[in-house]
Amino acid sequence: MVSKPHGGRLVNRVAKGRRREALLEEAKELHSIEVTKNTASDIHNIAYGAYSPLQGFLLREDYEHVLYDMRLSDDTPWTIPIVLDVRKDEIQGVKEGDDVALTHEGQILAVMKVEEIYEWDKKEFARHVFKTEDPNHPGVARTYARKELLIGGPIDLLNPLKHPFDKYALTPLETRVLFKEKGWRTIVAFQTRNVPHLGHEYVQKAALTFVDGLLVHPLVGWKKPGDFKDEVIVAAYEALIKHYYPKDSVVFSVLWMQMRYAGPREAIHHAIVRKNFGCTHFIVGRDHAGVGNYYGPYEAWDLFNEFPDLGITPLFIRESFYCKKCGGMVNAKICPHSDEFRVRISGTKLRKIIRNKEKPPEYMMRPEVAEVVLSFDNPFVT
Repeated sequence: MVSKPHGGRLVNRVAKGRRREALLEEAKELHSIEVTKNTASDIHNIAYGAYSPLQGFLLREDYEHVLYDMRLSDDTPWTIPIVLDVRKDEIQGVKEGDDVALTHEGQILAVMKVEEIYEWDKKEFARHVFKTEDPNHPGVARTYARKELLIGGPIDLLNPLKHPFDKYALTPLETRVLFKEKGWRTIVAFQTRNVPHLGHEYVQKAALTFVDGLLVHPLVGWKKPGDFKDEVIVAAYEALIKHYYPKDSVVFSVLWMQMRYAGPREAIHHAIVRKNFGCTHFIVGRDHAGVGNYYGPYEAWDLFNEFPDLGITPLFIRESFYCKKCGGMVNAKICPHSDEFRVRISGTKLRKIIRNKEKPPEYMMRPEVAEVVLSFDNPFVT
């Protein structure tokens, strides 16, 4: 059975028809706040229900509950505060209860009712969400660069932004309809920000063995320098799915959402979002959403134990490696052989090979995928 939306109902804050026209006219006269592309993606994810049950940006009570308890004030699991930061001068004259227009590059994106204006402690945010105050952590650095006030309240999306991967983007409602049409009752989601190597393929197929279908759901949006570019990830997965997956076993769709590198908390967030897309299971990887050495390799697995009411089943599949004796991709649970036979796929080593314009060995990456990745002059974010 396709999962119920988080909180019980799929949120829809996309204004249409006469209501949209009326709000658009009203928005032209409202105080406007220019938002970043990352905030625009959060607005989209609220409006289309990917962030259900959120109706808008968090008010202080929910913000504090999420920060300290990893739950909304009504006890619904939620681990990443979805907030809108502003400068004092940006909201001069705006008071609680007012409507404002949210714009991006001068285009009206949404209307928001400002129910609350409040201050936040960025170091406190970093300490709880990222488990560190170190500005070398990319998520912490971006938090420190944000503005001094937060505003909370419901939004109505008026003009969805176009992005380069629109043709690959399905909304939660669309994936739910698609899964139903395919007759899938159990669906596992795979979150990624990388091009696929054989370890990823092994994990996906191991999970697919036990469910009706697989949603490959890479993030497109802000990533740190050194990560693969969105267009490279999309092209690489197209090649993998075309050549190595049964035709009706996989749905490929992108999710417009920034990486936060919040490790265990973000793993829970990724699972909740995929639950809203209709998935019943979620693959939790080694060092899921991690960066550097800030989190333990399986710390995210432990955090899932604190959320028995999450409503989506985590699948903990151990790190895979190539075993020369087994003659294929395996993991420690099924391979009896010693380290001398095991070849681990290092992401760092793989990126180095690709940077040198060399073809990765076939135990690391499918040749069709490698060919696509190497066809890009620079496949990495700079």
